[in-house]
Amino acid sequence: MDHQADTWRTWRQASAIVLARRQLRRTVTLALIIGSVFVAMNQLSIILAGNADTIIWLKAAMTYLTPLFVSNFGVLSATRAKPILSAAEGR
Repeated sequence: MDHQADTWRTWRQASAIVLARRQLRRTVTLALIIGSVFVAMNQLSIILAGNADTIIWLKAAMTYLTPLFVSNFGVLSATRAKPILSAAEGR
């Protein structure tokens, strides 16, 4: 694994990492699994009873988006390039 290629300093590089096929597959898979479990625990009875309104559907959508955002934040935190210290700062 090329460590330099898997790090980012700019937002353009960060978006390239997040949208890379390998990372996208991982984060979407996690969001689908975790989101499905949480929707089942929190909203499934309301949905199956036919009482789901717009708010419930928005909550369900957010239930999937939250783990997607959190896992992407984790990827970006783990891959951020360390700042380059100048000679004066490195003392």
